[in-house]
Amino acid sequence: MPWNNPEAVDHIDRPIIGVGNEYPPAFELDWHQHRRGQLLYAARGVVVLSTPQGAWVAPPERAVWTPGGCPHAVRMVGAVSTRSVLVEPGVQGSLGGETKVIQVSPLLRSLLEAACEIAPEYDRDGRDGKLMALLLAELALAPTVPLAVPFPQTPALAAKCQAFLEQPTPRDSIDQWSADLGMGRRAFTRAFRRETGLSFGEWRQQACVLIALPRLAQGEAVTGIAFDLGYDSAAAFTTMFKRRLGVPPNRYLPGGSL
Repeated sequence: MPWNNPEAVDHIDRPIIGVGNEYPPAFELDWHQHRRGQLLYAARGVVVLSTPQGAWVAPPERAVWTPGGCPHAVRMVGAVSTRSVLVEPGVQGSLGGETKVIQVSPLLRSLLEAACEIAPEYDRDGRDGKLMALLLAELALAPTVPLAVPFPQTPALAAKCQAFLEQPTPRDSIDQWSADLGMGRRAFTRAFRRETGLSFGEWRQQACVLIALPRLAQGEAVTGIAFDLGYDSAAAFTTMFKRRLGVPPNRYLPGGSL
């Protein structure tokens, strides 16, 4: 049976510990943080994780890494089974000091499942310790996936971005956003790129992908999502989505093969 309380195992002297949980549809974890870094993987369902710096989404075959000490909140899309690991700071495979989404290979998925069945005080030199060491090695090799929507540091601009994620206004232009914020167009575009690392257009596409993924996971039609996000056709939305993630959106529908 999976171990399911991160705080209860935090004191245990092991470099990595598996933690599994089952959540009902639409369950939300309020803002919290862990001393250790956490890799959050949804074996079933989709998780959307928010930090003060942005939002990340982990559909099937993806997982979100949150470094130790980083405040975050999590929203579950559908019924969710999480298989996570808590990693001591500085341990090889801890994935660094920034929140990110990583690709979960079939081997890594199997290792995450197995890790959550291992008692926290496992024998470091035995079979369980070797499995955990292999898991750390796989984490260190896992590629990063661009499923992040960074927030700017300027509070008013960050609030505008957060509002877009909650209620998209995809037909708003740069001129509309800059006017709403009382900024000139050039000042707005420079500030936006400086604080997010993306152009306004790139950021909006990333935001649309993040908004679309949970809806796809719930079985909504691609055409309806495309129109809601301001695209003139499903084909146009699919082109953008495939450019961003490398696969078309229907691959994320229930029963889609990734």
